[in-house]
Amino acid sequence: MGRHRQKSSDLWKGQNWKQLRKNLFRLQRRVYKAVQAGDLRKARSLQKLILKSRSAQLLAIRQVTQLNQGKKTAGIDGKTALNYDERLGLLENMRQNALDWKHSGLREIPIPKKNGKVRILKIPTISDRAWQCLAKFALEPAHEALFHARSYGFRTGRSAHDAQKYVFDNLKSRVNGINKRIVELDIKKCFDRISHKSIMDRIIAPASLKTGIFRCLKAGVDLEFPEQGTPQGGVVSPLLANIALDGIEGIHPSVRYADDMVIFLKPKDNAEKILNKIKEFLAERGMEISEEKTKITKTTDGFDFLGWHMRVKQNGKFQCTPSADNHRNIRRKIKAVVNNSNYGAKVKAKKLAPIVRGWRNYHKYCDMGSSRDNLWHMRYTAHRKFRSEKKVNRYQANKLCEKGFPAVGYEQNKHIMVKGTKSPYDGDLVYWSQRNSQLYSDATAKALKKQNHSCGYCGMKFIDEERVHLHHIDGNHDNWKKNNLMAVHQSCHQHIHGGKSKD
Repeated sequence: MGRHRQKSSDLWKGQNWKQLRKNLFRLQRRVYKAVQAGDLRKARSLQKLILKSRSAQLLAIRQVTQLNQGKKTAGIDGKTALNYDERLGLLENMRQNALDWKHSGLREIPIPKKNGKVRILKIPTISDRAWQCLAKFALEPAHEALFHARSYGFRTGRSAHDAQKYVFDNLKSRVNGINKRIVELDIKKCFDRISHKSIMDRIIAPASLKTGIFRCLKAGVDLEFPEQGTPQGGVVSPLLANIALDGIEGIHPSVRYADDMVIFLKPKDNAEKILNKIKEFLAERGMEISEEKTKITKTTDGFDFLGWHMRVKQNGKFQCTPSADNHRNIRRKIKAVVNNSNYGAKVKAKKLAPIVRGWRNYHKYCDMGSSRDNLWHMRYTAHRKFRSEKKVNRYQANKLCEKGFPAVGYEQNKHIMVKGTKSPYDGDLVYWSQRNSQLYSDATAKALKKQNHSCGYCGMKFIDEERVHLHHIDGNHDNWKKNNLMAVHQSCHQHIHGGKSKD
């Protein structure tokens, strides 16, 4: 049995992942080009090739079992992980059934919302997640060729920072942002109410994939609304929501991130007329506006969008800072680590670093100059806690705070927005690898530049959404010398460490 497991492990780890990614990307690029050229018949036959492709199937299984952040979440079958044997078994299952996939039920997890209500997360099994990932590989390039330029949420090559910069471009002093109003659009239970028919009518896919997607939608239905909803928690759900909502951005100058939307109103614009058009658009798709949450706001009064508070100051300049809710969340996370009595100051500093760095990176294009936003008070509290521990003097507490609260510089409104309707599937490797490198800062950014935006392990350009990891060549995580650091794909990093990432 042990020898058989070892064989499966070697078989899995021995895959030429670099070549598999090239094979899949080549097919995806052809799908993108076919849809751009209006040849939907060719696109559908290429999508079928993706579903049957061993490369795509292996990459889908790896994505949901090794790379995705929610990989340890169990579905209705209770499984939280697949061993190497099970992964290869799933590959065989996919080989036989990819074109006729039967979807299992979903495990429901209640998530409390800010307003006291509950959102239901519906989690598919790992097998279903892998098939959904395979379906996404086939669907995404087809729709990326058609998606609106001002949609930034859950799309490859785009981010919340693009949406943030677009708001700045529409409200800065040069375009008289001080005289504008904005509509904070809230769609009532967006993911739960999207009409299945509206998705199926718009989807570009061969019949077998359409059937699979339909089964996937039906697996997550609310019995009260059997013809509506995409299961929140599915790999393919955000893409399906984008397919249904695409085009809403064309009604009036606006910016959309998934179901969050901001509409810009000049003084002469008729808000009621614009909102009526939006209501008609949503009604066709089974959705409606939340009247109590949709607000028309003066830009000088400020509004919250994607975790930021945005406003135009009285001097006409645009300002963006972390929102009060977002701030409350980071304080709660930091306190949970600092006040935990189960481990000492060194471990606390190590646990704090990725939390603080992630938060600061997200807000690096904001005005972070205030003591609230530079986390001065949180750092001071952490320092006091560290000092209260035995064997920790003032100097050591300072060093630990430096480690736990890593500095990340900020440049207000300096993000470079993605060009027009560009997509990673257009094959412009130079543009996308350089752009992806800008998402990283400090040592990672320097390593990427030194390596000409290519992975130090497999040599491929960083063009997809896989995270870049920083590998310490000598294994010493305190050695931050330039020649000891190498930027690598997350999966390559796992491969270096024998299947598990160490950094």
